[in-house]
Amino acid sequence: MTEHLHFREAAAAIGTSQPALSGAVAALEESLGAQLVERTTRKVIITPLGERVAGHARRVLAALTELTEEVEAARRPFTGPLHLGVIPTVAPYLLPTVLRLVRDSYPELELHVHEERTAALLDGLAAGRLDLLLLALPGGGSPPTRDIPLFDEDFVLVTPPEHELAGRTDVPRDVLLDLDVLLLEEGHCLRDQALDLCREVGAEAGGTTRAAGLGTLVQLVAGGLGVTLLPATALEVEAGRTERLAAVRFAQPAPGRRIGLATRPGSARAAEYDRFAESLRAVLADLPVRLVH
Repeated sequence: MTEHLHFREAAAAIGTSQPALSGAVAALEESLGAQLVERTTRKVIITPLGERVAGHARRVLAALTELTEEVEAARRPFTGPLHLGVIPTVAPYLLPTVLRLVRDSYPELELHVHEERTAALLDGLAAGRLDLLLLALPGGGSPPTRDIPLFDEDFVLVTPPEHELAGRTDVPRDVLLDLDVLLLEEGHCLRDQALDLCREVGAEAGGTTRAAGLGTLVQLVAGGLGVTLLPATALEVEAGRTERLAAVRFAQPAPGRRIGLATRPGSARAAEYDRFAESLRAVLADLPVRLVH
């Protein structure tokens, strides 16, 4: 109406009849208790209040259009923002594969990656700050998460190259009884898993040495301070940092961990996350892991 200043032209522009548009404007004026237009035989004059009402209407319609587009995008999987939390003992080794998958298969997905320890990730998921987690399962947390397993991987014992166990592929778990096993600092789930394994065979672990990340941990091993446990997916990357590292494989069944996705129960994107998990399993098949379907 404000563009055409004529009921007939305005009605034609929006695909309705002149009487219908005129009646709608009159009904709005009656509802508001104020005059919005002045009607003459030649044209319509918009009152100052009518101009302001028209401005509000434009903003409301723009917001409604934006909301409709956002809802429509949410109905289409793999579009819009996705906040993915990843634990530090997974991020450096799996993220390159995850990012390639998103780039190649889901170009409309706006992926935001957050690297944090397990407790912080679970808090972020519960608070709605994060949408999806990539971590060691079970995820736990309160309330409990919905876990989607991806794969199992073995732990590998790493030692200096001159160590008597270096290169062996069949060592029993109780070999840990005679070793100085170095650990990550508190808060890493891998530390808890290593401690559980040591307790299982009656071994002590850790001493006073702590490392903030796996990169530091393998440098401590390379420097002769002890041995440590690495996930199989981390071995190639971390062993490539130094020549002073040798791998020792446990006899089967080897100790290890399960990696997967965790979401909020009842998430509206549950089906989308299940499909994402299937895609991840396909691209992770070349890693030293056993897929879990």
